[in-house]
Amino acid sequence: MLFCADLPSLIQEGPQCGLVALWMAGTLLSPPSGVPLERLVQVAMERGYTAQGEMFSVADMGRLAEETLGCQAELLRGGLGGPNRGLVLQHLVAGHPVLIPYDEDFNHEPCRRRGHKAHWAVSSGVLLGVQHVPSLDYTEDPELPGLFHPVPGRPCRPPSLPGEEAPGATYLLSKQGKSWHYQLWDYDQIQDSNLQLTEFSPSRATDGQVYVVPTGGVQAGLCGQALLLRPRDSCH
Repeated sequence: MLFCADLPSLIQEGPQCGLVALWMAGTLLSPPSGVPLERLVQVAMERGYTAQGEMFSVADMGRLAEETLGCQAELLRGGLGGPNRGLVLQHLVAGHPVLIPYDEDFNHEPCRRRGHKAHWAVSSGVLLGVQHVPSLDYTEDPELPGLFHPVPGRPCRPPSLPGEEAPGATYLLSKQGKSWHYQLWDYDQIQDSNLQLTEFSPSRATDGQVYVVPTGGVQAGLCGQALLLRPRDSCH
């Protein structure tokens, strides 16, 4: 069962993965024209959140989102598990994007490098493995038997969401700024990657560039955190 919203693509230049992810999320929150990436970079630099486009603070990203996109930004702490798991899944089922920092592997998927490959992705959908379709408000995909989508324009009752101990698969439909393509990431995989962002990359520390890193470093700014974005007039 797939709940998703479509995102545009923009291949990043330089260390702007977080701002590109925010720009993509903004297309789901703002008018069709959206907010230009250049505007996000400009405001982030003016506020002191970044030196060249990098974003090492989820809290700063939330403040930037509220100022530039006019949306609500809810900062999650303590990882993507436990009670936060239900919040993330319900948020995605409602059609709203989530910004998640993680370590990026060579194939762009989440990995565990202690924050040395810290990157940002925007998730705009969720694929749930459930035992049965809960109502007639879902339609089967014409090309993929067994895959059901919510019927557009019809309020549907979400299925019971698979928990950490409950049966069923959970995948996040995600995109990040180094690829044109969506990827499906196992929820536990992105949860684990997000929870071990603890160190600033040694290669970045010695590359001669200036980066804005919050007090407490990468661990204080990114580890175990995510950002739920929703339109200003929407309900939780």
